[in-house]
Amino acid sequence: MAAAAATMTAFHSYSPQQQHQPPQSQHPTDPPQLSKKPKTILHKNPLYTPLPSKLSHQFKEKILCLELMGIDSGKALSSNPLIHSTPLTSIHTIITFLQSKGIYQKDLPRIIGMCPNILTSNITTDLIPVFNFLSKDLNIPDQDFRKVINKCPRLLVSSVKDQLKPALFYLKRLGFHDMGQLAYQDCVLLVSNVEKTLIPKLDYLISLGFSKPEAVEMVLRCPGLFTFSVDKNFKPKFEYFEREMKRDLNELKSFPQFFAFSLEKRIKPRHLQALECGVEVSLPVLLKSTDEEFAELLRECD
Repeated sequence: MAAAAATMTAFHSYSPQQQHQPPQSQHPTDPPQLSKKPKTILHKNPLYTPLPSKLSHQFKEKILCLELMGIDSGKALSSNPLIHSTPLTSIHTIITFLQSKGIYQKDLPRIIGMCPNILTSNITTDLIPVFNFLSKDLNIPDQDFRKVINKCPRLLVSSVKDQLKPALFYLKRLGFHDMGQLAYQDCVLLVSNVEKTLIPKLDYLISLGFSKPEAVEMVLRCPGLFTFSVDKNFKPKFEYFEREMKRDLNELKSFPQFFAFSLEKRIKPRHLQALECGVEVSLPVLLKSTDEEFAELLRECD
């Protein structure tokens, strides 16, 4: 806590506009000397490490402040080059605004690490509309902003007009009416592109043999289906389900959570164990049982 406090004190104490007067010479005949900028609280911080002299003073301070807050400055600068030219005062304003919305200082490394573009966003045109969307469209109380943002930091770098509202409109049309669940559990769906992500995945489920109403019911029961890769998840798992397990499609309709289990670590081993023991069980029992429960089930049927 002390280190975090020192970090924020250092961050807030620095001002690029500060001007420092050169010290008066003690003897009128002494040759003029260049003044040395007095050390700020930042320089006294035990984590302070001098940077190459070729970097500008303000850029050094920017990097150090990011690092002292726990933010990987190298990764942030690489992902968002605009940080190079962004004044430290602007970054300070962004941080202060996020904290005013309930975001803790300890949340910043993860949030900004995932979305460095936050540091160069515009509060009026980018961030305020997002919090208004959370409040007015999802009915999130102010005290819960932190919970939702921590769940999905990408909300802060998503356009309300071009991304969040179109996604919400599409999800509502499908039948997602519980705004609480959507906000607190499945908010990643709001940052998913409707045309490139949501619709193609629903279409893929339909291509497996489900009707559209059946596919919609599946994603309503298991919203995570919208987050799975078609090539890395759906295709290999369905292929194993169809060719090796030889189960009925209706089982998937009843238990779409099948796609949420690991093929190599759960589905294959459990199926092979049950097959070896000659045991036939439903998909939920096959996959949701703990190792102990599944072992006991096999022993009872042996």
